[in-house]
Amino acid sequence: MDTRRLFLFLIFFLSIFLLWDSWQRFQHPAPPVVAKDAVPQGQTAVVSGDSASTGVPAATAQAPALPAQEAATTGQKIKVKTDWLYAEIDTNGGSLRRLDFLRHHDTLDRSKPFSLLQQRDAHTYIAQAGLLGTDLPNHNTQFSAETNEYQIADGQDALVVRLSAATNGAEKINKIYTFHRSSYVIDVAFEIENTGAEPLSPFAYFQLVRDQVPPAEGSKFLPTYTGPAVYTDQEKFQKVHFSDIDKGKIAYPNKTNDGWVGMLQHYFVAAWFLNDKTPREFYTTALKNGLYSAGMKIPVATIAPGQTGTVSVPLYAGPATSSLDNLTPGLGLTVDYGWLTILSTPLFWVLSFLQGWVQNWGIAIILLTILIKLLFFPLSAASYRSMAKMRVVAPKLEKIKQQYGEDKERLHKARMELYQTEKINPLGGCLPMIVQIPVFIALYWAILASVELRYAPFFGWIQDLSAPDPYYILPLIMGASMIIQSRLSPAPPDPMQAKIMRTMPIVFSVVFFFFPAGLVLYSIVNNVLSIAQQWVITRRLENKGVAAS
Repeated sequence: MDTRRLFLFLIFFLSIFLLWDSWQRFQHPAPPVVAKDAVPQGQTAVVSGDSASTGVPAATAQAPALPAQEAATTGQKIKVKTDWLYAEIDTNGGSLRRLDFLRHHDTLDRSKPFSLLQQRDAHTYIAQAGLLGTDLPNHNTQFSAETNEYQIADGQDALVVRLSAATNGAEKINKIYTFHRSSYVIDVAFEIENTGAEPLSPFAYFQLVRDQVPPAEGSKFLPTYTGPAVYTDQEKFQKVHFSDIDKGKIAYPNKTNDGWVGMLQHYFVAAWFLNDKTPREFYTTALKNGLYSAGMKIPVATIAPGQTGTVSVPLYAGPATSSLDNLTPGLGLTVDYGWLTILSTPLFWVLSFLQGWVQNWGIAIILLTILIKLLFFPLSAASYRSMAKMRVVAPKLEKIKQQYGEDKERLHKARMELYQTEKINPLGGCLPMIVQIPVFIALYWAILASVELRYAPFFGWIQDLSAPDPYYILPLIMGASMIIQSRLSPAPPDPMQAKIMRTMPIVFSVVFFFFPAGLVLYSIVNNVLSIAQQWVITRRLENKGVAAS
């Protein structure tokens, strides 16, 4: 295979590689296995006792089934505001039906805050919690509060919202939300006073309910993941696709004493977690009306008559960042870099360091491109030196082709002899470029998946480096740089190959219309540096002769 065909292969290889990468990201890392002790609809038993040390509840008592998801009805809205969050709690069920992030802009309207949890129009994404047992409150129970508006005061670190349940049982139960200053963690607790004559051993559940409609933001070319995820020390991070929930497949251990369960979407995550060894059961369930639930059930310690018991589970609802591992193990994996995480993570670390220095993500990308170019300088130099030599001996190759005509065997032999005489490696022009493709893909996911680049401006019309250029100026500049770069490369003698080479910059410009502007900026800077390096090497070899080393 000669260099011209290898170069064509390289261009097509990049497109195939991107599509294959997308395919890999949406496949299961391992074939799903149906848990042997699983019960359909996620209704396996969770029991209390001394089994916490083993991580698997061992008692024979079975938790009552989760209550049905009733038709959407709303009560009074309890409005809560902190410095980072605006929330609305519905007295019907005491559910968290709206959660706005005051430090993040809405996807379509930057004058509004971003809403993660919401229930409006055809979209549902809410957080629910309840107790399982006779006459115990669940997400369909009516609650009441002292007031309908709460706001964190200056100097106040936490804001507590207490809801009282209307029950018919021999219990007094409060549902307590605790919001924290400058935090995306919300503690959700139940305070249970046993006013009856018998001990009380309830179970609590905490779940997220969502439809499968993906968010408006994200790449149309390579869409990001939307759906439930489960993390355990045993099986680590696992996505649970909506389609697998419909089929009843469970690829995660549903009984454990560690881990978290949540819902993922581009840039943001909501997850229930516990950092102690409380036995818990994870479940993912298909509900009616196209809704899905993902949550956990945990036992509540037996409450003797006249005593009060509590159960509390934190909810993290906010941007997905790698620092979330400090909150609970594995939560940082919600920053989904895919199978090239080993490259994307250090690339984004360097990018963040540079941004902290220059205070502009676009300039940081330019500096990162220069550093990557310096790292691959020896490979690039070898590549361009080989291409320059091929350009110099192009007339000789054309003469050989005319001399041997259709005799392909003698033509190939003559070419190999010329390459050997002139000390040319015909593969040297392309193989170093192929090595750099994983870096390109890793940087793509680092830019696409990192919430820090969401709405990060560069200058002028580029106000969001994570989104495509709205006026397609950067892709056109990149296409022009590819044309200039192709002029420095050996011209293919075959007319069909030459035609394909002329159209490839146009094709790639159109493809890059859908790529994040930050990645296109990287490609432009990389091409400009490559043009400069290739021009210097080509002119030097043309002046000294092809035999120069």
